[in-house]
Amino acid sequence: MTDKITKSDAEWQAELTPEQYAVCRQGGTERAFTGIYWDEKAGGTYRCRGCGQELFSSDTKYDSGTGWPSFYAPMAEDRVTTNTDRSHGMIRTEAQCSRCDTHLGHVFEDGPAPTGLRYCLNSASLDLEPDE
Repeated sequence: MTDKITKSDAEWQAELTPEQYAVCRQGGTERAFTGIYWDEKAGGTYRCRGCGQELFSSDTKYDSGTGWPSFYAPMAEDRVTTNTDRSHGMIRTEAQCSRCDTHLGHVFEDGPAPTGLRYCLNSASLDLEPDE
């Protein structure tokens, strides 16, 4: 993992759109079936919107039917950190970028083989770098 990236709220607000800031820095969630990547089929690498770190390959993306981009594994285990999220009256596992702590979404244990995990992410937290 590369060095941790830390910025002030003012710096994040200057770099992100209001929706991206609400999701990435305040732990928000975009509405299902509205993000630009929920139904994206192009191959490529999904990077963190906050710092550009490579997070997920399109090879692990699948249609979960939830309306959010879903992946069964990150590119490397050290790219995504998880935390217990007790917001909204439920207990979930939050997924964050390990480099800049951008809120990506949540991880559930109802995904496909080989991991059985579903990284249910927000398009606002991601930036797709298409394959050439």
